Amino acid sequence: MGRIAALAAFSALTFITSATAASAAGTNGPAHGIAMHGALKYPADFKNFDYVNPNAPKGGTQISSATGTFDSLNGFIIQGNPAAGMGLIYDSLMESAADEPFTQYCLICKTVETPDDRSWVEFTLREEARWHDGKPISVDDVIFSANVLREQGAPFYRFYYGDIATVEQTGPRKVKFTFGGRPNPELPLIIGQLTILPKHYWESREFAKSTLDVPLGSGPYRVSNVKPGRSITFERVDNYWAKDLPVKAGRHNYQSQRFEYFRDRTVAREAFKAGDLDLWIENSSKEWATAFTNVPAVKDGEIRVEEFGHERTAGMQGFVFNLRKPMFQDPKVREALTMAFDFEWSNSNLFYNAYTRTDSFFDNSELGSRGLLKDADTEEREILEKYRSQLPEQVFTAAFKPPATDGSGTRGIRTNLRQAAKLLKETGWQVKDEKLVNTETGEPFQFEILLVSPAFERIALPYKRNLERLGIEASVRTVDTSQYQNRLDDFDYDMVVGSWGQSQSPGNEQRNYWSSEAADRPGTQNLSGIQNPAIDELVELVITAPDRNSLVQRTRALDRALLWGFYIVPHWHIPHDRLAFWNRYGQPDVVPAQGVVLDAWWVDTTKETSLGRRANSSNGG
Repeated sequence: MGRIAALAAFSALTFITSATAASAAGTNGPAHGIAMHGALKYPADFKNFDYVNPNAPKGGTQISSATGTFDSLNGFIIQGNPAAGMGLIYDSLMESAADEPFTQYCLICKTVETPDDRSWVEFTLREEARWHDGKPISVDDVIFSANVLREQGAPFYRFYYGDIATVEQTGPRKVKFTFGGRPNPELPLIIGQLTILPKHYWESREFAKSTLDVPLGSGPYRVSNVKPGRSITFERVDNYWAKDLPVKAGRHNYQSQRFEYFRDRTVAREAFKAGDLDLWIENSSKEWATAFTNVPAVKDGEIRVEEFGHERTAGMQGFVFNLRKPMFQDPKVREALTMAFDFEWSNSNLFYNAYTRTDSFFDNSELGSRGLLKDADTEEREILEKYRSQLPEQVFTAAFKPPATDGSGTRGIRTNLRQAAKLLKETGWQVKDEKLVNTETGEPFQFEILLVSPAFERIALPYKRNLERLGIEASVRTVDTSQYQNRLDDFDYDMVVGSWGQSQSPGNEQRNYWSSEAADRPGTQNLSGIQNPAIDELVELVITAPDRNSLVQRTRALDRALLWGFYIVPHWHIPHDRLAFWNRYGQPDVVPAQGVVLDAWWVDTTKETSLGRRANSSNGG
């Protein structure tokens, strides 16, 4: 996810209260939560989420892995490489439910109130909310957090909280956010996600500077041990102020959590199989198919290897063209290079046919565009028609599908490469002495594919070979985490592997992904450098969607514009999570729509004992 633990993406929200709470003057009365559309699933007197075990025992240690290194405990800024797991020490105003498309329920706040037009939101804070040093969480802390993140935090926060016009104290424990700019119905929930920071801790420190000093938090864990670049350990706060609240019941059950750092995932995977880690989330289809087949602990049932289905939006992953580089500025060039990626061959020979090709930035959901525009709903057609002169003609005449082959690696890809060569010739490139060169300058077409994970080399190298058949010289370079992050922040690359997670309700974060302003601001996720006024407007339409149906149509319109811009070479996705774990856990009966919730698992002492020496050795520190 890059430098920041990314906040979820949301849009088009409806504030819900009970009939008895509604007041006059078009304002909903104070309530315990906010829902996107319709009624909240959980009533004001709910005891716990359905996907947890409220009686889950506390105790034990969980050891997980992280890749690369870290040199900071401040994950809110652009400087430094923050340690894994730092979100465990903080609370936000509200908490999301994993079994609803997008809802927020009160955590630090006791109630939340907003008018019908969502032009402001007011929170009443809980009196019992406390920092780990015992001091109460105050309105001053909330105001400080909103201001310092926007002014000194990473660029993401400026985009995400950019519509805050004012934030002010309106009562002893009340804080009000007033919004400016266009109507934006998701803003009350966006503010609900605000991580609250302790003003009294940070006012004597330099917030924008990376540090290994242990910060003060209010969350379910505190940092207990730091070995820079090697490991970080979190200890459960036994007197955690929110442990009995409905949004926290049955969660955060481990007494301690430790993240061990490894040079790469290959080494970490072997450490897991040896018993040095407790849980492994697999992102490689090859390793999922082969790495656990002959492991004695798997055969004996000591390690469980399972797939957990989910209903999350797949989002998009792919090879990203950096349009800041001259050779990628022509969309026909980008389309040609897209034809050189042979997904079907890769899926068969590298991925064990585990994946589905991604053909939408919002795949695996109703938000993705589909078919011809002439067959789409009226709103989507009318929106895009306004921008006809600023968008590729294919938006209006063709249904987007990534180039496909027969998977043989020969006949199918040859057809695509012939079409690619034709496009390249049309844009002023020709093959001379087996090298593709610019017809005007004679400069060769060459670029670098920058990677952070060696696992992607097996995917990039076949793509490189196909590009060479077009006369393009593409090099593949893998660098360490720190160098990669720095180059990513500065847009110092030709091509990288990028990914954009999406929720069922996209919103403000789309500015950070695709807007012209984000293209010029280091550290954003506009990796391609898209600067298109039509896409800027489409993003704003998504953010301001008044209802669910409008959100769907506006998102589909944005999706078409992005797809036909050929800003990336689409990769693939799967509709489940792949987990391997030592058989020491208890799990709730329910897996919610958003996927498995690991912080609702717990250590089962009976299973723990049955693991014998392995459990004792791996969880003793």
